[in-house]
Amino acid sequence: MNSFVFKRLLSVVPVVLVVLVTVFLLLHIGPGDPAAMIAGENATREQIEEIRQRLMLDRPLLEQLWLYLGNVASLNFGESVYSGFPVMSLILQRVEPTAILAIYTMVLSILISIPMGVWAAWRAGTTLDRALVIASVIGFSVPVFVIGYALVEIFALRLRWFPVQGYKSLADGFLACIRSLTLPAITLAFLFSALVARIARATMLEVLSEDYIRTARAKGARNRRVLIVHALKNIGVPVVTVIGTSFAALLGGVVITESVFNIPGMGRLTVDAILTRDYPVVQGVLISFSFVLIAINLLVDLSYALFDPRVRQ
Repeated sequence: MNSFVFKRLLSVVPVVLVVLVTVFLLLHIGPGDPAAMIAGENATREQIEEIRQRLMLDRPLLEQLWLYLGNVASLNFGESVYSGFPVMSLILQRVEPTAILAIYTMVLSILISIPMGVWAAWRAGTTLDRALVIASVIGFSVPVFVIGYALVEIFALRLRWFPVQGYKSLADGFLACIRSLTLPAITLAFLFSALVARIARATMLEVLSEDYIRTARAKGARNRRVLIVHALKNIGVPVVTVIGTSFAALLGGVVITESVFNIPGMGRLTVDAILTRDYPVVQGVLISFSFVLIAINLLVDLSYALFDPRVRQ
């Protein structure tokens, strides 16, 4: 088991290096002078040169990369060109709403999608099964912002059950925080639940056709025992895999959803940084999102050992 964990941790190192080098090169692969683009059309030569020195663009490329990797290793992402604040401080200020929204969405999606997918497979061919397939296709096809605006129109403007937009921090109370993020979480859960439910249904249909399921039924095992004890455990690996891999889509949806609901999170910070050409902030946010995805995929990898002991060998 220890060797399994060590190998998985070791495999993360080249991925991290590739991500860091790729994010670093984003500032250099575009056409034109990055410092001039950041400064704007009306900037003077002195202002452009000042930005070039602040971003270390006046140094050789390999030296820039070495200094950049050293700064990232010490969690120093530089300073914002637009506001002058440290990028890490800006990220820490915005991480709470994004983290709570992502966790809220994942919990909501898992609690809805897995039971629906399993039950639809158990009742394959029935009206419930067809309804799930149709709902998952709709949820996976409709853009996130369309779902968001529809939910705002129904539940915020007409029924007035939830606020139209904005965010209440945990300091204002847990219930107030959850209430302010319910509509954004439901919006993201449409996409996330549709994918997980379809995979859960397809995997459960395959498991239910296995010989050991027929053997359990032939021995007189109750349907509930067959479903929970024999079948449910064996869909763990593919379902956990799709949850981990679709987390990237969830983070992409967070960027759009936070803009729709005016939530001051990482998504809004990303959009604002792109609009103001604040490259240090863009790089810092991309690295943060990438590290989260790498950590999620690592946890998914390690969780395989819980569902399938053969993975540890």
